[in-house]
Amino acid sequence: MPNNLKPSVNRKYLILISGILWSGVGILLNYIASKWLNHFQQWQIVFTYFVGIIMGSIIAVFGFSKLAHKNANRIMKYPEKVCIFAFQRWQMYILIVIMMSLGFFMRTSNLIPKYLLAPVYVSIGLALFASSFVYYKKLL
Repeated sequence: MPNNLKPSVNRKYLILISGILWSGVGILLNYIASKWLNHFQQWQIVFTYFVGIIMGSIIAVFGFSKLAHKNANRIMKYPEKVCIFAFQRWQMYILIVIMMSLGFFMRTSNLIPKYLLAPVYVSIGLALFASSFVYYKKLL
């Protein structure tokens, strides 16, 4: 593809885009989980947040924040102007489609009860949101 047709931006915008996407998806996952809480008993709500906060913190510290650091460092090694879609490696787009499809399947099928699925959504949502600040710090 000719360079003049490639939508290119300053690499710092890629850092910002990554942070906003991670924050947004984290908020979205927690919003979806919160809609299920209306149908839960009190112990299920406590279970959801207890497990979600503990697991989300662990995932953020030992998983997603390391991945965010790796991504941000990779982006900062790019030339000053780079394709706007380069905020993720192309292999990650495949993983994202798989994860979104799996999430949609689990959410719409009744194979997994919502009170077991909600802590997973809270965990991943919290981890993504917390780890998104790695990107914001890179902009400072």
